[in-house]
Amino acid sequence: MDDYLNLFVEETSFYNRIVLSTFLPESWWGQLPHWFQGWLRNYIGGVLLYFLSAFLWCFYIYYLKRNVYLPKDAIPSNRAMLLQIGVAMKAMPWYCALPSLSEYMIENGWTKCFSRISDVGWMPYLIYVAAYLVIVEFGIYWMHRELHDIKPLYKYLHATHHIYNKQNTLSPFAGLAFHPLDGILQAVPHVVALFMLPVHFTTHIALLFIEAIWTANIHDCIHAKVWPVMGAGYHTIHHTTYRHNYGHYTIWMDWMFGTLRDPVEDEVKKM
Repeated sequence: MDDYLNLFVEETSFYNRIVLSTFLPESWWGQLPHWFQGWLRNYIGGVLLYFLSAFLWCFYIYYLKRNVYLPKDAIPSNRAMLLQIGVAMKAMPWYCALPSLSEYMIENGWTKCFSRISDVGWMPYLIYVAAYLVIVEFGIYWMHRELHDIKPLYKYLHATHHIYNKQNTLSPFAGLAFHPLDGILQAVPHVVALFMLPVHFTTHIALLFIEAIWTANIHDCIHAKVWPVMGAGYHTIHHTTYRHNYGHYTIWMDWMFGTLRDPVEDEVKKM
């Protein structure tokens, strides 16, 4: 068992070397505890992913394609985006504690994670990934909904994110602009799933970081109209009504629990 758990340690050590040696002298991080190296690597990776994904997308939709996807009065000001960056950067060190904790639990054998796809085969792997995503979708939906329904949670945590409640205050930089505990709570289903079914370790880590790209995308106010994806059109309605479209990747949970509001139908009604 110890030999198998060492595979996880070797993998995280490999990621640490790639990221940390790229940005820092080894004398700065080589003697740090393994868990702290993991947190530092997650922090550097999270910051880079946040800025690259949000900046490139903002540059494309607000400057290269200005007035193509959004009317001029719907484009957020630079000040609004800088404020969002400030909130996200204050929370980022805390966000990175979650993947660091999940790695620690995996390396110590507390979860059902497996190291190699060959350990289970491709078909079981795909089934497990699908089940993992269902658990995450269900968990994030209800976590998000309760952050609205339980008044103290909304007042002290989630309201930080919902000050962005109009098109011209939403941007890809708002994707991670949460109170730190709010952001962690909404990502907790990713970790809970590790105890419920076998999950491929690398896939788990990748999906956690894909969250940064996804949240940037759903805050750009551009409705892609790709069913059943919970795109920005749906999420913009969430920011303006507060009572609809709590889902994450898809609209299925909102459809099942009666909170779905369709942006296309809204446009038809306005006409």
